[in-house]
Amino acid sequence: MARRVRRRRSRTFGLAPEISITSMIDVMMALLIIFLVIQPAMRKGLDLQLPSTDAPSQPSGEAVDQLVLEVTPGPQYALNAEPIERAKLGARLREVFDGRVRRVLFVKGADGISYGDVMAAVDSARGAGVTVVGLVPRKP
Repeated sequence: MARRVRRRRSRTFGLAPEISITSMIDVMMALLIIFLVIQPAMRKGLDLQLPSTDAPSQPSGEAVDQLVLEVTPGPQYALNAEPIERAKLGARLREVFDGRVRRVLFVKGADGISYGDVMAAVDSARGAGVTVVGLVPRKP
């Protein structure tokens, strides 16, 4: 005699143990849009205007109104070959550019100095009211 075994049907009450892909995609799309909107506001940078190295030199008959800040190892600073202490750099630049209409400064870095030393000079120049900071390229 064979017995029949009855199986019970399981009842499911409402929720199924599945991941809802649609809502997950909606959340991912919302996050993607938020990050795409926020990204341009978080961008930080430094605007540079680099001259070409083969540019013609200035004629010697004209008066030179350019200020060049040299950064040498140590770091030591010199404004048009006049040495300046690091602590007095901002005050000296402010003093020089106080009466000038054209607030342009060229920064020349020597070999073997760190990027931070040059950026400290650029920050001091910006703090002194310099509107355009140019970086002098090395000759190849």
